[in-house]
Amino acid sequence: MCRMRGASVASVSLENLTILQGQDKLTLYQFNTMTAKHYFCSVCGIYTHHQRRSNPTQFGFNIACLEGVNPFELIDVPIMDGINHPADR
Repeated sequence: MCRMRGASVASVSLENLTILQGQDKLTLYQFNTMTAKHYFCSVCGIYTHHQRRSNPTQFGFNIACLEGVNPFELIDVPIMDGINHPADR
């Protein structure tokens, strides 16, 4: 993931993520190995979620997209630098 994005991300298995509305507004972006699938809102450009390269059975999702959740109020959030991918080790 791009280190400039700066989103707080949590994980969920593929079968446990349901998009309730707005799926028609999502845009897919892929790069490098083309394994991960990154989704963005085509209206405002916000990163919403992605199917992981390191574990394709999981989605990472942008916590800030959850209604009522402020990622700046979370404590002890692990940080990934966006350069060193876990699958590259």
